[in-house]
Amino acid sequence: MSDAKDFVRTIRGVVGEDSFVGLHIPDITDVEKQKVRECLDSTFVSSVGSFVGEFEQSIAELTGAGYGVAVSNGTSALQVALELAGVGAGDDVIVPTLSFVATANAVSHAGAQPYFVDSDEETLGLSVEAVEAVLAAARSTPEGLVNGVTGRRIGAIVPMHTLGHPMRIVELVALADAYGIPVVEDAAESLGSRAGTSHTGTFGTLGILSFNGNKILTTGGGGMILTSDEELARRARHVTTTAKLPHRWEFEHDEVAYNYRMPNLNAALGVAQLKRLPEFLAAKRRLADRYRDAFEDLSGVHFLSEPDGTESNYWLCAVRVTGGVERRDELLEATNDAGLQCRPFWNLLHRQAPYRHLPHAPTPVADALQASVVCIPSSPALAAA
Repeated sequence: MSDAKDFVRTIRGVVGEDSFVGLHIPDITDVEKQKVRECLDSTFVSSVGSFVGEFEQSIAELTGAGYGVAVSNGTSALQVALELAGVGAGDDVIVPTLSFVATANAVSHAGAQPYFVDSDEETLGLSVEAVEAVLAAARSTPEGLVNGVTGRRIGAIVPMHTLGHPMRIVELVALADAYGIPVVEDAAESLGSRAGTSHTGTFGTLGILSFNGNKILTTGGGGMILTSDEELARRARHVTTTAKLPHRWEFEHDEVAYNYRMPNLNAALGVAQLKRLPEFLAAKRRLADRYRDAFEDLSGVHFLSEPDGTESNYWLCAVRVTGGVERRDELLEATNDAGLQCRPFWNLLHRQAPYRHLPHAPTPVADALQASVVCIPSSPALAAA
């Protein structure tokens, strides 16, 4: 097994010798600055302005979704998408335990309870077999399918495309359809990723994207709800803009709703970044190829490539290491001491303080992945190092 110094040298050989290399740094140029200045000069910097609609339309065209609804962040997008899919108070929502905490938080914000299941070793995403085991053990009632473990109605399934690698979404949707359960895709990390020829986030009833500062395309903070259902899109826009009825001057609201609309200032940054997305995706792929080649002869380290039949955006490049969590942490300590910002996977959601009291399915694969994966510097600019 190679030692930690070899691991550091291998990464340095790809990213260069700068003293500090961040995990994922946004790439901002004069293109973005000019577009933001246009927004500032217009004085429409809040939720009213032309850039919001332009950004929504451009994302819809890019992904092939019928509609995009821009909101304040990915968590609010997922919360609203779940509610629009019919998730209600007291429901269970099946989610991967290997995910960022926002996936579970959005379920809680919608008044439901996350039910955590295992991951798939090849794709890193939600295990279709683990979901099938939960659904097969559920019982049918007039209110819907009820989780045999919790006694709660299963309101939705939320797959997440981990690190930008598409999970087995076609199989999952077919399974969910057979049981009459809606799928709401957490595609927060996978803008530009495709399963077959279709973009992630467009397979389920609804999908969501994130444009946080560390994503492949950033609006500073922001998210997007994707759907091909015109009525769901209309509802999404209505409930994320305080349910205000259109009128030239009256403030009339017809339901309790949310103030989640994306500001025009953020959308202006997104419009500019979107023009550079092909450049980012190409750079990410070059960087992934260089990492794959560099790690090929390093023992005990395996670069994580896109699953067969998919096209990943390689949002974060990552490796899987042998030797367990002790070995993983040894490499994390060595790289961070050397100025290379590397990170492990998130701590599993069913072990997080707000959720550790909840029942969950067995998670042996997620346990193994969490103990062995190291995410390495992945900024697009590193492809030119």
